[in-house]
Amino acid sequence: MTAAGARGRLPLEGVRVLDFTHVLAGPFATRILADMGADVVKVNSATRPGNTPASPYYAMWNRNKRALALDMGREEARALCRRLAERADVVIDNFSVGVLERWGIGYESVREANPGVVYAAMSGMGERGPWSGFVSYAPTVHALAGLTYLTGVPGRADIGIGFSYNDHASGLHGAVAVLAALEARRRTGRGQRVDLSQFEVGVSLAAPALLDYFANGRVVEPPGNRLPYDEAAPHGCFPCVGEDDRWVAIAVMDDAHWRALRGVMGDPAWARDPQYDTAAGRVADAGAVEMLVAAWTQGLDAYEVQARCQAAGVPAGVVQTGVDLARDPQLAAGGFFGETEEPHPLLGRTFFDRLPLRFERTPVTAYRRSRVLGEDSAAVLGDWLGLAQDEVRRGEAEGYLG
Repeated sequence: MTAAGARGRLPLEGVRVLDFTHVLAGPFATRILADMGADVVKVNSATRPGNTPASPYYAMWNRNKRALALDMGREEARALCRRLAERADVVIDNFSVGVLERWGIGYESVREANPGVVYAAMSGMGERGPWSGFVSYAPTVHALAGLTYLTGVPGRADIGIGFSYNDHASGLHGAVAVLAALEARRRTGRGQRVDLSQFEVGVSLAAPALLDYFANGRVVEPPGNRLPYDEAAPHGCFPCVGEDDRWVAIAVMDDAHWRALRGVMGDPAWARDPQYDTAAGRVADAGAVEMLVAAWTQGLDAYEVQARCQAAGVPAGVVQTGVDLARDPQLAAGGFFGETEEPHPLLGRTFFDRLPLRFERTPVTAYRRSRVLGEDSAAVLGDWLGLAQDEVRRGEAEGYLG
């Protein structure tokens, strides 16, 4: 029985995915598919650097998948892999352009035997253009796409996003692309190749700044916590009581929010200045307004500020740490964090963050730990290709399985 079948009816049950992804963007895309029931077979090799199934990072992005070990430097492994591709619904990778073609399992060759197959290529720059061969990781993509600049603070162009935001966005785009191509196949009977550029995903996130430049010739400066296109103030993060540098975000988006915040703060005399009755007036003096709001928050607990503001209808939220998230009551109420069904053979107890989607009729409730290198080779080759156990053992002995 396949991994998907063992978990019962799920939205993508029966969909076979051959997964050549690595690091974050690709594995995140296939994790979404696996969580929803697809039989995702992750192809790894002991000879390929960077595969670290014993790391928490790998364990996080590769749950609910099966692990097949193939040495793609060997012709025997490439021949097996081609047979797998010819039985797959989806083949997905985020290698540099051309790797699958060099292995003889590119879309053009496989679609002859498998015209319904969907190929999703998630390279850093896409298959066209002078940068198509670039080696890409999130910090470089963020920089090239303008995200580092646009998410910084005034006067600095070197800060930007401190985590792999674009990898997550690209993973979501990859999962949606696969689902769209499968839907098109359902209607037409034909598969297709999807070329995803992680660079272009990043640029699309900067769309308002691009539109402003094309339409008005204006170059948007790094705004920090200010909104570049909305009149909103106070709008930012404010200090609170605590030894661990506690902060709360407050976003006054309109005059009704401002009037409510005045009440929460006890309607101090400074807040009654007629200039502050309108968003334009507050924005014109935003530095002073936010300094005075900070003088109020710094004597209070961050969660108390959040509670008071939210009770009055003012958008506010504590700047939470990982420790805060682990004990967050909202996440606990939805069962967002949990422990995998069985301990990991190398890591012991492992935990998961649930898929943030709730399907009424096909609920996603099972989360299997990530698998170690080649742990499912025999099961996958038996399920997909009908290989007997002695054939698998022979491949392992000869070294092309592993």
